[in-house]
Amino acid sequence: MPMPDFAADRRLIPRIAQVLPLLSSEEAGAPVTSREQALAVSHTPEAVARRELVAAATEAIDSDKVVPFAGTSTETITFESTPDGNVIPCHVTRPDGATAAPGVIYLHGGGMANSSAFDGNYRAFNRMIAHEGAVVVAVDFRNSIVASASGEIGEFPAGLNDCVSAVRWVHANAESLGIDPDRIVIAGESGGGNLTLATGMRLLREGDIDLVAGLYALCPYIALDRDGETFPSAVEFDGYFLRVLGEWGRYSYGVAAADAKDPLAWPIFAGTDDVAGLPPTVIRVNECDPLRDEGIAFFRTLLAAGVSARCDTVMGTMHAVEAIPNVCPEISRAAARDIVGHAG
Repeated sequence: MPMPDFAADRRLIPRIAQVLPLLSSEEAGAPVTSREQALAVSHTPEAVARRELVAAATEAIDSDKVVPFAGTSTETITFESTPDGNVIPCHVTRPDGATAAPGVIYLHGGGMANSSAFDGNYRAFNRMIAHEGAVVVAVDFRNSIVASASGEIGEFPAGLNDCVSAVRWVHANAESLGIDPDRIVIAGESGGGNLTLATGMRLLREGDIDLVAGLYALCPYIALDRDGETFPSAVEFDGYFLRVLGEWGRYSYGVAAADAKDPLAWPIFAGTDDVAGLPPTVIRVNECDPLRDEGIAFFRTLLAAGVSARCDTVMGTMHAVEAIPNVCPEISRAAARDIVGHAG
């Protein structure tokens, strides 16, 4: 499929129209029919080389020019995840002098399959959040396909287990982290938006939802079997950064969970009983994003369940632009401010 003519799309913010050709691909990617095939195509020399190019580009984003280092500090802390007993590293960013500050547990994007909390764009965006007054704990949960800094991979529910464990660990250690335990929110974009919502639903099921004050999901990647009737944006914006019309998610994250329509793997399958009782939740979607409509659909489920919920559409934007803070820093800063404000 040819690349869309981004320059001719007057809906796009001009700077986004300029960068989309650098981020998007004409190719939909190799079709996969098994998890084993998804693993294989993700570890070819060509795939590794592409990730190295992306890593170099994201590393360049973590600069003082994009987000000042002054006024914040960072460290790496690890915790033991349950029930598997694996060790998960977290990148912790604090505003100087933070005590009893709002806490943001940030879950990175990458389709639950790749990327890392330690990538340069996330280090910069987390610092941007810290500049708004929050302590940010960015969790390097187990990806399903390409290992993060955790060094391990695992299909669903491995990454979700790590995120749920992270919430419990952060709450238990809030004082030493400089966090107010009553003002902890979970936030994340794309695959991290999926995990944000799934972590909330899992805590709700297990009677621990009072550990968090809110959920904030940016452009959540939560659906399977997308079509133009159910999710028009999936077809209208196919090729705008993402191509999501294939079955990559089904096989990369775990066939059993997909076939079971497990809402903890794919929150689009959640009913009102799965979400009733969640804390205040924000869904933030991007206008020109193939995932826009699935996020809006989940918002409707929240409303039907009586959850205090808000859904914002950021006009003129592409998928996950907030987490790439050198593209439209004013939009990233607004998101950072809103995430911290959501913690109260």
